[in-house]
Amino acid sequence: MPTLRFPSSFPPLLHNSPDFRLCQHQSSPKPFHFFSKKWGNEVPTHIHCPQLSKSWKWRDRVSFISSFLDNSREIESLKQDLLEAIVPLDRGAAATPEDQQRIELIVRKLESMNKVKEPLKSNLLNGKWELLYTTSKSILQYERPKLLRPNGKIYQAINVDTLRAQNMETWPFFNQATANLVPLNEKRAAVKFDSFKIAALIPVKSRGSGRGQLEITYLDDELRVSRGNQGNLFILRMADPNYGVPL
Repeated sequence: MPTLRFPSSFPPLLHNSPDFRLCQHQSSPKPFHFFSKKWGNEVPTHIHCPQLSKSWKWRDRVSFISSFLDNSREIESLKQDLLEAIVPLDRGAAATPEDQQRIELIVRKLESMNKVKEPLKSNLLNGKWELLYTTSKSILQYERPKLLRPNGKIYQAINVDTLRAQNMETWPFFNQATANLVPLNEKRAAVKFDSFKIAALIPVKSRGSGRGQLEITYLDDELRVSRGNQGNLFILRMADPNYGVPL
């Protein structure tokens, strides 16, 4: 078998490897193919060699695992940056335009790395989520005096099996609302509120005026990012994965 010649630019990891040098001295029942636009016509782009094939497969696995770990570390770093940016902002009521821009930038990076492609079918969505940050004026109500705003925690619960959702305020109003979710695609659902409770006690039936849309743009077991149909951003943290939304 003739000796193969390689351009100096050919990756040394390949043609200097023991597996490849072994393949050069072994006969192969199938011919080498010497066609490569990148490296020139002297370079084999398809080599029938068991040792080299196993070596490449092993390197592919290592590369995949390394890439996966790097991706996971980057996600955790982004989440940490996001949570640190949110802490002093009073759920968004104290956010300046610069704060909002910074958070939007981090969120977009996080959304681009979302691993859950069909969140409305994922059990990770089930449970009660605490609202950490939003740009929604109707929730923040920052035009009101602070004593007249929702000052306690705000939660949203979702159940993917029944496609039910529930919004819950705590101190001082304890208002609640429940809704049906109607999937529009794998990430977005129409929200149709059907009942409200004032002070968690006084029921008020909806007459169909409470409607909206919700898109899940990032989801894992501890953090959720959603966007509304009016462009509002919602960032939530898992509070109770076992909570069930009332029917």
